[in-house]
Amino acid sequence: MVRASSRLALFYIFCAFAGQPAHADGSVSALHMGYGAPNRAVFEQFLAVIRQYNASGERFRIDGHCQSACTMFLSIRNVCIAPGATLLFHAGGSMQKGIINPSTTQEMLSKYNAALRQYVTDNHYMDTFTFHPISGRDIVKRFGYPACR
Repeated sequence: MVRASSRLALFYIFCAFAGQPAHADGSVSALHMGYGAPNRAVFEQFLAVIRQYNASGERFRIDGHCQSACTMFLSIRNVCIAPGATLLFHAGGSMQKGIINPSTTQEMLSKYNAALRQYVTDNHYMDTFTFHPISGRDIVKRFGYPACR
C-alpha cells in the first residue's frame, strides 16, 4: 500500500510539472548578440531586447562574449552573469568612421549600476574605441551583479 501511495504521489508531481509551460532563459549566446551594434538600427534592437525582458520579468543570461552595446543588457532587471563571460567596454559611436558619439556613450553608461559606471568612467574605458575587458566573475564580485546559477 505504501509503495502504491508513493507511486501515485510521484505520478501527481510529474503531472503537475508536465502541465506547466517550458520556460527558457534568454541569453546573449541564444540571441547571437554578443558582438555589439555596427549602426543605430542594430543599437535599437539591443534596446528593444532590454525593454522586452524588463517587461516580461524573464531571466536573461550574459554568457560568453559580450562587447559594446551588449553590455547594456546589464540593465535587464532579472539579469544574471555567467562567471566565464567576458564583457568588453568602449565608447559609443561609429568605429567604422572613427567618430565617438557622446550621447550614445552616455546611453550605454546609463545602463550600468553606479559602481560599474564609476569604474569605467574613472578608468577612461568609455573615452576611446579600445576594448577594455572585465570578466563575468569580476562583474559579479566587484560590481554586485547576480551570478547565474
